[in-house]
Amino acid sequence: MQAYFDQLDRVRFEGPKTTNPLAFRHYNPDALILGKRMDEHLRFAACYWHTFCWTGADMFGVGAFERPWQQAGDEMALAKRKADVAFEFFQKLGVPYYCFHDVDVSPEGTSLKEYLNNFAQMTEVLAQKQQESGVKLLWGTANCFTHPRYGAGAATNPDPEVFTWAATQVVTAMNATHQLGGENYVLWGGREGYETLLNTDLRQEREQIGRFMQMVVEHKHKIGFRGTLLIEPKPQEPTKHQYDYDVATVYGFLKQFGLEKR
Repeated sequence: MQAYFDQLDRVRFEGPKTTNPLAFRHYNPDALILGKRMDEHLRFAACYWHTFCWTGADMFGVGAFERPWQQAGDEMALAKRKADVAFEFFQKLGVPYYCFHDVDVSPEGTSLKEYLNNFAQMTEVLAQKQQESGVKLLWGTANCFTHPRYGAGAATNPDPEVFTWAATQVVTAMNATHQLGGENYVLWGGREGYETLLNTDLRQEREQIGRFMQMVVEHKHKIGFRGTLLIEPKPQEPTKHQYDYDVATVYGFLKQFGLEKR
């Protein structure tokens, strides 16, 4: 396997007086605190998306990065190269965990069949990388917000086909998380909200996403996944009227649908 960071040493703890910019001053993973290692208290994880998927693009210009896994070519070959880079980076940084969205690690393809086949292959690649490196999966999730199909929502979308596609992604991503020994599964409704009440049935959308979440819990128990289900509240990102606005809003939603203890 080609090395991409071979000129860099592994980042290590050197104490608060170090002048090494690539060293930890205060984070010492081996330190014992109240009977637990520091890396058990602070479960740092490197995220796949911003670290390896961002192209450097913004609203004023196209991507400026020239990275070897973002070049033109076979998508699966590039995804495997990205995995090589990622796990080398995780080990150099010394983080015990990583996390991902499904389409961060695997090409979405041009059909649902391609998506499923690609993700299955990449799940095997990630399992091998974890075994070789000792890096573990903190959590996985499904990207149900980037593709144009989710412009009007994923779990709240009025189109049954889009709802079904989102459900398939969540099922597949949770299965992969379970297979990879992930400790959590995350849900973020980045497109679950509304632009105007003039064309929105709030009750319908709330009940629809409530049933979606109930099915997520049902699937967790069906496959025997013992990790924690997490919801990520994030106000006004990207929408102003977003259903998972803050912790209080999400807790009220969970209580309404009998999910607060699930």
